Amino acid sequence: MKTLTIIKIGGNIVDRPSELDLFLEHFVKIDGPKILIHGGGVMASEMASKLGIETKIHEGRRITDMETLKMVTMVYAGWINKSIVAKLQKIGCNSLGLSGADADSVPAVRRSPEPVDFGYVGDVDPAQINTGFLLSLLGRGITPVFCAITHDRSGSVLNTNADTMASSLAIAMSGDYSTRLVYCFEKQGVLQNRDDEDSVIPIITKAAYQTLKEKGVIQDGMLPKMDNAFYALDHSVSEVVIKHASNLSNNIGTLLIK
Repeated sequence: MKTLTIIKIGGNIVDRPSELDLFLEHFVKIDGPKILIHGGGVMASEMASKLGIETKIHEGRRITDMETLKMVTMVYAGWINKSIVAKLQKIGCNSLGLSGADADSVPAVRRSPEPVDFGYVGDVDPAQINTGFLLSLLGRGITPVFCAITHDRSGSVLNTNADTMASSLAIAMSGDYSTRLVYCFEKQGVLQNRDDEDSVIPIITKAAYQTLKEKGVIQDGMLPKMDNAFYALDHSVSEVVIKHASNLSNNIGTLLIK
């Protein structure tokens, strides 16, 4: 079965032009079909501050009221998404910038307000993803570039965790491809000591993850990333790797296994 590489790039890289450019140069060299999902939380938080919108985070996930929803949609689906697409076009990667609302590609359901009300946040069911549309793009040599904005099929957009969107897309596409999911961010991998870049944990099992979480080694924004990674492995995704964006073409990073 042909391999599809699905890569999620974090906001801390998106917000650094030189690092983003280097990542994209490595990204276009990946053999075979690929999909890029980007975050943008750093830029969104900066914009929120300029607009006087309070940023609220719970266990690494943004709480999204209506004003925040308007702002993140403008930042994620607008400036960041189209800037990345323009950069990819410059270096020879024919790409299409998308939100989940476009072509009904990634519908979502607004998350229940219990036990925590996250506001206008969407949860994705991989079975609802429009894989036919994505297959048609990939078959034409077009690389989809997704921001983490979805829609509820009732006329509203929703903010969705980019790690969740990446894992959902990997699961949805696993029926047609052997899917490889790569989370790229500003660290070398999952670290034993957050202040020591040389403390990369090379392999983490699900059991080891629970222990590391209980000890506080893994916390905050890394929690949804890890949860989504293991969920993907439990649902037919072939491989999940967490690594620095500059290491896309080498084996440095953390491999997650069941």
